[in-house]
Amino acid sequence: MLLPEPTAEPEATTTPAAGSIEQEQDAGADERIAARLSNIFANVPSLAQVTVSVSDGVVTLAGLAPDEAAVDRAAAIAVGVEGVVTVENDIERDLSVDFEEGLGGFGERLSNFTQMLPLIAVALLVALLIIGFGYLLSSLTGIWRRLAPNSFLTELIRSAIRFVFVILGVVAALDMVGAGTLMGAVLGGAGVIGIALGFAMRDTVENYVASLMLSLRQPFRANDWVVIDQHEGRVIRLTSRATILMTLDGNHLRIPNSAVFKAVILNYTRNPERRFDFDLGIDADDDPTAARHLGVEVLKGLDFVLATPEPQARVEAVGDSNIVLRFLGWIDQRETDWYKARSQAIPAVKEALEGAGFAIPEPIYRLRVDPRSAPIATSGPALAASEAPARHAPAAATEEETDVKPADEIARMVEEERADREAGEKDLLDQSRPVE
Repeated sequence: MLLPEPTAEPEATTTPAAGSIEQEQDAGADERIAARLSNIFANVPSLAQVTVSVSDGVVTLAGLAPDEAAVDRAAAIAVGVEGVVTVENDIERDLSVDFEEGLGGFGERLSNFTQMLPLIAVALLVALLIIGFGYLLSSLTGIWRRLAPNSFLTELIRSAIRFVFVILGVVAALDMVGAGTLMGAVLGGAGVIGIALGFAMRDTVENYVASLMLSLRQPFRANDWVVIDQHEGRVIRLTSRATILMTLDGNHLRIPNSAVFKAVILNYTRNPERRFDFDLGIDADDDPTAARHLGVEVLKGLDFVLATPEPQARVEAVGDSNIVLRFLGWIDQRETDWYKARSQAIPAVKEALEGAGFAIPEPIYRLRVDPRSAPIATSGPALAASEAPARHAPAAATEEETDVKPADEIARMVEEERADREAGEKDLLDQSRPVE
């Protein structure tokens, strides 16, 4: 069985369609095709160096072109001319550097820039006028202070106005000089940079927003005695970054406002009336009701304890060998120091209970001795009951010990600190606004 001979594959060249090639060509057709293509290429700057030769409808292109797109364009033009059978494209890409043309382009750009100088000057003038109006508007502090509740928000509004008018001035200037594309790129880039900075400075932004909220809500006043989470002290000032406390031992403590805003705040100064309490134990055989009444009467007799609310006493717990009583009394912190009042109330009630025959027992332990064990050696003879140390009689209280006036050392230091820094860091605490 004979197999058919394989046919040759067609070459990958530009071939005319079937029946499109005439048998006889006009004698002047090649010249007309060459002239037509030469005229076309002469009017196209990128194809000015292309040469054309035609033989029996076959167009051969040679010469130089600046890029591959121009090479393909020349072949496409040649194919479109009537009478062209096929095109041999021998055009090469021009890889030479024309310094004269480059300098000429730079000169043209310089000339265009020189012609645009009046327009650029007008655009700059318009931008400066817009920005200047924004700064003038932001300088009207009286208006913004009436609208804003505090100085921090006033400064924030003024900064926002200046920023908005600066952006408007730049946009207007770029639009006047026809740099819309540049304006879009700048605004887009600014948006992307703003998002990136927002993520990178998340803590800073959170702290700034917390400062704004604290300045609006005013949770405390200057010199208030507060506890912020585990930090205790008197408030010196609230700044745009941190809350500054002076601890009870005289040290400065800066707490970031973001932490303050989320913290649990205990303010001892808001309510001048404050309660103190302490526990005392009596013997389990004693009457707790009588001991409670006696302790309350003793508290009522103390000058610094308020009559309203009245002092109280409660049975807190029943221990192994005693009954625990809790005594409570109220003081006015503006006239009485809390620590001093408690320190005087405890011994006063204790002495009254002991004087009335109530025993304040010590812990009792029961020891079981194994008779089979050897006696325990001691370092010395045991003390006889008669040799036990006698109790000291209560000493008379001195005038200093009976003084219950508020300790104002820390408060005085806070006031001095605020007075020394009046011209320094801005204080966002406003005494004229209500406290939260």
